Order: sequence, then C-alpha cells, then structure tokens
Amino acid sequence: MSAEALALLEVNEATWPPARRWQLGPWILREGQGGGKRVSAATVAEHGVVPDAAALAEAEAAMAEMRQAPLVMVRPGEEALDAMLDRAGYAMLDPSVIHAAPIERLTDRAVPRLAALTVWEPLQIMREIWTAHGFGPARQAVMERAPQPKTGLLARQNDHPAGTGFVAVHDGVAMVHALVVVPGERRQGAAEWFMRGAAVWAEAHGATRIAAIATRDNAAAAGLYDKLGMGQAGVYHYRIKPAEGR
Repeated sequence: MSAEALALLEVNEATWPPARRWQLGPWILREGQGGGKRVSAATVAEHGVVPDAAALAEAEAAMAEMRQAPLVMVRPGEEALDAMLDRAGYAMLDPSVIHAAPIERLTDRAVPRLAALTVWEPLQIMREIWTAHGFGPARQAVMERAPQPKTGLLARQNDHPAGTGFVAVHDGVAMVHALVVVPGERRQGAAEWFMRGAAVWAEAHGATRIAAIATRDNAAAAGLYDKLGMGQAGVYHYRIKPAEGR
C-alpha cells in the first residue's frame, strides 16, 4: 500500500470521523449514522489480510444490525481483498482519487477578504447550502464530531453567498470536505479561492500539506485540483453487496 495514500486516508477518517469504530476479528467496522460511505465502510485491520467467508459473514451481520449495507473500502495494494469481495458478489462503487500538495502551493496568493471566510460554528446559510447539495444533518453531524482544529468556510461572490465547505487538520495535514459552490456562482473562481482560503487557515493551525478527495468521475474537481497543483496521491474504491433481489 502506498504509505502516503494510507496516511492520507487516516487523516480523512480523523477529520471526517464515524460515530463509532471498533475491531471485529480481521475487520475494522464503522457506524456512520447516515453520514455517508466514508464513515460507514469497513476496512481490514491489517494490510494484506484477506478475511475468510465466516469473518465476512460476521461483519455483514454486524453491519446489518446497524442498518447499514455491507460496504468495504478497498485501499491501494488490497487487490487480493478486492478479488475476494468480487467473488462474494460485491459490486465496485465510487472509485475515488486522493489529491494532495504542500500547503505553500496554495498560499502564494492573497485571498480576497470575502472570498473564503472561516466560520465555526456554521452559520444557518452554510447549513442551508450544504443541505441543498446533499450534506444534510447526518453529514453535518460528522463535522460536529471532528476534533479541533477545524473550521467552516463561507464564500461571498457577486454580493451574496457563493458556497461553503469544511476543513480540519490532523497530523500536519489539512483535509477539505463538503466543498459546495452554488450553481449560479460556478466557473467564476470561487472554488479556487475556497481552497486557497482553507490553506491559509490550515497553515496558521500547523498544517504543512493540504488534501481533498473526489470521485474519479468528478471532472470539475479533478480540474480544480490539477489547476492548484494538487497531484494524485492515491486511489481507492468501495465494494458493496447488493440487496437480495436486485
């Protein structure tokens, strides 16, 4: 497994934490409480280990008790695990790319005063924007669980709110989550200023690197991170067991 990718996935979990995390045999299980795949997916506790059918069935039962679909994150270097899940009928889901860069790559320009305001607790307008774009109360609860240092981001553009986001720092890395630019303000530079504003805040809170994750088919995110010089640090995907009858 790529050491950098593994470290960044640990940062991802620390800054976007599940409600509960524990080990069950060879698995690490997570209770997401509706907060999405990142906080709900199981992973193997030890890289290179491929759990047997009995251990997989036990993990599936535990996830069912939480009313979660059987879901596993497959990280770089876990090809044998991926093959086992494929044989067990698990479908591939959401191939994703981890983007990262040294923090100074994004702090080389002064950020306009209203382009990326840092606010915690989130303002009502921030919550409304998140909710309207798929980051409802369950995902906002993930932000509340995240430890300090963390902040919300609010952008203003053309004299009104243009979007919002969330950033937290762990182990010297700032991870950006839940970045939303409202449709009428897109393609006008708001997302770039968001990222630069996040970097300025994060550097002041001890970060030396900045990272973000996007699904592989998110061309807009890929273009943004490429423009900012945030290279691909690793990839991962999920495997999900379809519900019976589908």
